[in-house]
Amino acid sequence: MALLAPVAHALTPDQTAAITTGDTDARITALNRIAAEADPTLPAFLRALLDGEVKTPDGEEVINNNRMRGALEAALGALKLVSPDAKVRTEALDELRKQSLEEAQLPLIEKAYAAETDAALKSRLELMRATILITASDPAKRLSAAQSLAGSSEPAVKSLIQERLAPGAETDNAVRGALMTARAAVEGKLAWGERLGVVFTGVSLGSILLLVALGLAITYGLMGVINMAHGELMMIGAYATYLVQNLFRQFLPGLFDWYIVLAIPASFAVAALVGAVLERTVIRWLYGRPLETLLATWGISLVLMQGVRTLFGAQNVAVENPSWLSGGVQVMSNLILPYNRLAIIAFAFLVLGGVTLMINRTRLGLFVRGVTQNRRMAACVGINTARIDTYAFSLGAGIAGLAGCALSQVGNVGPDLGQSYIVDAFMVVVTGGVGQLAGTVYAGLGLGILNKFLEGFAGAVLAKIMVLVCIVVFIQKRPQGLFAMKGRSAEA
Repeated sequence: MALLAPVAHALTPDQTAAITTGDTDARITALNRIAAEADPTLPAFLRALLDGEVKTPDGEEVINNNRMRGALEAALGALKLVSPDAKVRTEALDELRKQSLEEAQLPLIEKAYAAETDAALKSRLELMRATILITASDPAKRLSAAQSLAGSSEPAVKSLIQERLAPGAETDNAVRGALMTARAAVEGKLAWGERLGVVFTGVSLGSILLLVALGLAITYGLMGVINMAHGELMMIGAYATYLVQNLFRQFLPGLFDWYIVLAIPASFAVAALVGAVLERTVIRWLYGRPLETLLATWGISLVLMQGVRTLFGAQNVAVENPSWLSGGVQVMSNLILPYNRLAIIAFAFLVLGGVTLMINRTRLGLFVRGVTQNRRMAACVGINTARIDTYAFSLGAGIAGLAGCALSQVGNVGPDLGQSYIVDAFMVVVTGGVGQLAGTVYAGLGLGILNKFLEGFAGAVLAKIMVLVCIVVFIQKRPQGLFAMKGRSAEA
């Protein structure tokens, strides 16, 4: 029978008839047999079949049920395995991994395996081949496949091995033994992915805590101000990021992916300005009175939250990631490192580096350290201590704004944003050592990793309680924190 398929003129009438007529099983068998020959005109013919453009000489359209359409799509994907372009072959393997493979596709996969020159792709083809052969009728093939599967780190391979180890699924004892060995090997690799994932999420949380606590390390650690409104200064930075995003979306949609470049200095400037106003109007009259400062800043935090609710509403607002911060890097089959989390880790250490340089290498940093260690002596040598207090508090507030900008890329932005981190930030500063930036780094990262490890055993709520207990015990043993303050301020 001849078929009207001009796009596939190189295929013989018998080949086109075998693919398009008969029952579904026979058509799929013929399709995979012909696909193994890798005819260059076959993809065009298969696309025409999928689009309903192939008809019999009688003018009747060839009907494809869902199973047949799946086989056609799988064959199209498998044909890309013999493409000269390595990128196309990689994409084909990614697509085939999502589909259920059948033994009929084995000839084409073996042909691609024999021709493959890239070691990584060849390894993936070998695992794909083993996934098909694990259900073969020949025990020797199943044994070889089980041994090959031991090198995989795919969760799907573990599930496949579990299915084959189910009662009655595999009757050959040698194959069952190889499957059990393969299962242990795959589980070991997956366990390492899970452990590395916990470490990464812990470092990610620790970098966020570091950003949040850096500003507090200045206002509380260096200036001695218990600022309960620190979380709300973070919230202001997050809302500044939201406003910049909306301005770019409305007036510069073509540059939307770069709104974050302007949002970073904007969040710092807005939060620093609010911090300067707070210091000038309220805080400067309360130095040396910690209880009054705590109560006043707590009241300020309520005012700021209510102000944001009035301006933006009580609901969370959406802050969208730039496209270059979406997605992630797949390190292992069960470990993906999101770009936005990686960016926050890098950003946190850049901010840390900037703050360290400013405190230790600039004139302002020298004045801040001088006022911190001996305010009266600093005033005697001509330093305007009131102005330095404003600068230092504004700096701490601005860093809180940067933390809010970073948090907007990984979580919800709402009036209660700061309340989720203020207690953790104080714990980081106290554990690290009051006034010690190095201690803030170690404490932030350490508490972040410890919290994530404990969550895996006890859950989020109990993990928080256990971390708090650990900190209390640590402070009892070492009241000065990880790094003790040195100089005259330590003696005061």
